[in-house]
Amino acid sequence: MQPETNATFNAHEAPFTGVASTVRLRRFVRVMKCWRHRRAKVSDLLASRMLRAAVFRAGLLAAVAAFTACDGAKAPPAAREAPQVTVLTLKPQNVVIKTALPGRTAPTLIAEVRPQVTGIVQSRNFTEGAEVKAGSVLYRLDPATYRAAYDSARAAIAKSEAAVQTAQRNVERNKELVAIKFVSQQAYDDAVTTLRQNEADLAAAKAATEAARINLAYTNVVAPINGRIGKSTVTPGALVTANQPTALATIQQMNPMYVDITQSSTEAMRLRRAMASGELKRAREDAARVTLQLEDGTNYPVEGTLQFSDVTVDASTGAITLRALFPNPDGILLPNLYVRAVLEEGVRENAILVPQQAVTRDPKGQAIAMIVAPDGKVEARPLQTSRTIGSDWLVDSGLRAGDRVIVEGLLKARPGATVQAIEAGTTNAPATPVSAPAQAAEKSPRT
Repeated sequence: MQPETNATFNAHEAPFTGVASTVRLRRFVRVMKCWRHRRAKVSDLLASRMLRAAVFRAGLLAAVAAFTACDGAKAPPAAREAPQVTVLTLKPQNVVIKTALPGRTAPTLIAEVRPQVTGIVQSRNFTEGAEVKAGSVLYRLDPATYRAAYDSARAAIAKSEAAVQTAQRNVERNKELVAIKFVSQQAYDDAVTTLRQNEADLAAAKAATEAARINLAYTNVVAPINGRIGKSTVTPGALVTANQPTALATIQQMNPMYVDITQSSTEAMRLRRAMASGELKRAREDAARVTLQLEDGTNYPVEGTLQFSDVTVDASTGAITLRALFPNPDGILLPNLYVRAVLEEGVRENAILVPQQAVTRDPKGQAIAMIVAPDGKVEARPLQTSRTIGSDWLVDSGLRAGDRVIVEGLLKARPGATVQAIEAGTTNAPATPVSAPAQAAEKSPRT
């Protein structure tokens, strides 16, 4: 039996022709039925889950709506509580204005020891770095030649004295003889002249003897001042010459000690103007007190006094020199030590100080402080500050007595916001009450 011919036969039906194609067709039909069955199950499962989710959301929205309606009928919505900040109420006070300036220490007396005669050093009679007294022998030079010169000068004195005695007796004899006209007046005058020459020779001999004695004494090199002596530049056996350029040693008197301080001429003129205008009052009637900070940051335990201010401005640095005097009984201060001198400039009356932590800077560098106004709102106040006093800023303008400055909680304070102000150092209730909506929220019952 021949299969029927379909006029619409095409290439897609070709695989299902014949016996093998019949088996394939049946297998394809079974696969398609299985696929349709599984797709129906998946669709039913998704539909049931979506239905349950929709029912849950509807129930949740209904519950929230019911709770909101019930709570809204009983109390207003709670207001956000104002943040708490710590404030400091500013008070005027008298402040001692001090200035720290760089300085160098210097001994009150300094002497370079040099020989005044030429000779060989026989001995050194001091310990380097020790204290020496004025007049104590530091070096001994060989005195042989100078002792011989001294002895020769003394012999010249004896010779001159003998010549003077002979001339004196000759004058006395001629004086008697000229009176009786036994000798001429010329002879008498010659005798007087000889006497005077011999007396002059005696005086010269005495002067030469004194010079020889001084040179002999110079063979003992003595300390000219009291103080501490440094290292020796020569040893025994060395030849030294009179007035040589190199000092044998240096003696420095370090109790008391000078401190030479440099201050700019601009700062000195500003201080004078402040004193003249009354902005600053003199702290003391006597000499101004000065304290020192040493190189390691420690404070020198003894106060000093300001001695004088130089009248000349250094052309190279534009600074003037101030000199202070400090007792140095323990020898802590050494010559040429770098220090910082703290001077009392004067007293500013009714000054306003604000903690440094309360002052911030805007992008332009302007100092800003946050103030709590009487109504509890934050206000940003620009300031003008001149210097620090300890941990505080000295305020020139921008704040006044009675202002409440925020010192803690600046991150929670924004200009125009309402805050609760608590005075620094107290544990009392907030200085600024909370807002009215917040109070109503606290008093209203909850259901």
